[in-house]
Amino acid sequence: MPDRSEVAAEEFAAVLRAAIQARGLGLERIRDRLRAQGVTVSLATLSYWQSGRSRPERRDSLVAVALLEVVLEVPEGTLLSSLGPPRRRGRWLSTVPSSAEVAAFWAEPDPVEDAVSEVDIHWDERLTRISQHDRVYVGADGGELSYHSRQVLRAEADGPDRWVVIMHLDEHDRPLPAIRPLRHCHLGRVVSRPGDGLLVAELLFDRPLRKGETVITEHELVNSPPYPPADNYERKFRLPVREYVLEISFETPPTWCEQYSQLDDSAEQSRPVDPAPAVHGVALNFGPGLYGFRWTF
Repeated sequence: MPDRSEVAAEEFAAVLRAAIQARGLGLERIRDRLRAQGVTVSLATLSYWQSGRSRPERRDSLVAVALLEVVLEVPEGTLLSSLGPPRRRGRWLSTVPSSAEVAAFWAEPDPVEDAVSEVDIHWDERLTRISQHDRVYVGADGGELSYHSRQVLRAEADGPDRWVVIMHLDEHDRPLPAIRPLRHCHLGRVVSRPGDGLLVAELLFDRPLRKGETVITEHELVNSPPYPPADNYERKFRLPVREYVLEISFETPPTWCEQYSQLDDSAEQSRPVDPAPAVHGVALNFGPGLYGFRWTF
């Protein structure tokens, strides 16, 4: 039997779908009209709201819903009243992300959401991303050899004990990389979906953190032959990071390279980078969004 939150999500979704259909606007136009009024809602979020996979609950989301009523030209309170009362929550449950929220930044969210649902993301929003440093190694034939990642995280509550890694390969016919914990962490649950090019893994800390404590973890992802061809690398950030450093090392330098980034639903920003055996970029106070490099040989 569905719980009250599921029923409320379905009721809101039905009302929202009817309003969108009656108004005759696509999600992109709705997003653009909201943005013109100073409210940013991603296409993925709008899609999840109208499908019933998630419902607006945070204060900024409720502000967006009130503006949606204006954009869709429905009577005031039509959408908000369909949400019903807020969910009853435990002490930290209000900040626990859903797998749909985690998957929303991916081009094909459904497989990511399904894989993430098998690991524990309970503490994700109670870990502040202080620093993230990725090093990517590309072989002489242009294949992705390995990735090395170092994270500095701070607990905003007592209890965080893991960090979840999501890795996606565009080439679904290649073997998934092996994940190797290197410092201050060990493997928990690992979800491998070769057909979707997905690897999701829990990196368990040496012990649960206390509020205000920091942890430095390191891990690597190592591919095996035939190496997946590499023409870009990007890191997706669902939550902001204070410092992000990305290094790409090439055994054979590319002929063209550029760095690009995109914040939430804003336009992509890019800049050319001189081709070299190694390139790097630094982003401060970045996200939500994505940051990466693309290149050709």
